[in-house]
Amino acid sequence: MSTYLFAGGGTAGHVNPLLAVADRLTERTPDARVLVLGTAEGLESRLVPMRGYELLTIPRLPFPRKPNAAALRFPGAFWRAVQRTEQLIREHEVEVVLGVGGYAAAPAYVAARRTGTPIVVHEQNAKPGLANRLAAFLTDHVGLTFSNTRLRHGRVVGMPLRREIESLDRRAARAEGLAEFGLDPARPVLLVTGGSSGARSINRTVNRSAATIVGAGWQVLHVVGAKSDIGPSDLDGYHVLPYCDRMDLAYAASDFVVSRSGAGMVCELTAVGLPSVLVPYPVGNGEQRHNAKDVVDAGGAVLVADGEFDEDWVTFQLLDILQDRARIADMTVRAGSVGHRDGADRMTDLVLDAAKRAGTGTGASSGTDAGTTSTTEER
Repeated sequence: MSTYLFAGGGTAGHVNPLLAVADRLTERTPDARVLVLGTAEGLESRLVPMRGYELLTIPRLPFPRKPNAAALRFPGAFWRAVQRTEQLIREHEVEVVLGVGGYAAAPAYVAARRTGTPIVVHEQNAKPGLANRLAAFLTDHVGLTFSNTRLRHGRVVGMPLRREIESLDRRAARAEGLAEFGLDPARPVLLVTGGSSGARSINRTVNRSAATIVGAGWQVLHVVGAKSDIGPSDLDGYHVLPYCDRMDLAYAASDFVVSRSGAGMVCELTAVGLPSVLVPYPVGNGEQRHNAKDVVDAGGAVLVADGEFDEDWVTFQLLDILQDRARIADMTVRAGSVGHRDGADRMTDLVLDAAKRAGTGTGASSGTDAGTTSTTEER
């Protein structure tokens, strides 16, 4: 039996790709054992055990951004996390460490280096994070989601997608999706989501504009996030959900989307061919704007700044799009033209290749060439 340690988490955007690779790896090499390193606070604490994998935890260690007491404590806490991870790698005889970003990734990379364990990296954003920039100097097995990502040893593999998204036929599943959420088959559906934690500014604007959107003949499926204070609505055609565990059916039911442009969301929308208005999260290093570049350039999405996405924008811009069915049809084709569904297989190839080169694992492959470039809050 070969044992692999997958490190990362915090948000669904990190956890879902990790689980997609774990599922594909265990499908292709049934004797493989996947352990997941994360934190007790992240979404992985719920999603990983629910998927049937063992979760090993280390403390949540945000990288300090300014000199304060937390910054003084960080080095010692970080090295304790590294030592704990080293112990886990040795105890479970881990053969490859895969990191996808998130709080657990950096300690895992350092611990893998110190134990001589092969490292594999997946960078989901167009602008790579600090931990993955470090790891790219420690391995040449670096998978990228976007073609405009600049990372040492990087090769484009696309985003590892959940099987239900990867295999989704929206047309065939539409009736099931409409029934799942109690939607009217005679009216088009606008899906609104800010990701697993929600997006306060998008939620506020859409909630205030719901009557206008519904009045234009649409119905709204609004996934507000578990932390949102927006509750159920009495407005006919405005459906509010705190969280959605069946995003595949939400996509199948929908005709258009308003969303943040996290890497996972952008890749899922393009994979299933859904046109969108993308509202990048305005805080951070601007990665969400860069994530949207390919689909916006292709004409499959419209980009709008967070500060501009208000009720007037909905009334005079979004409704103009929603009332032009020919434009939506054209955007649908263009969104699908930049989507890719084979990221999980390509990333699994990298993991198996790392094991094979190190003389561990089976090195089994489905035939996909790992070296081939794919043409692929509550905030």
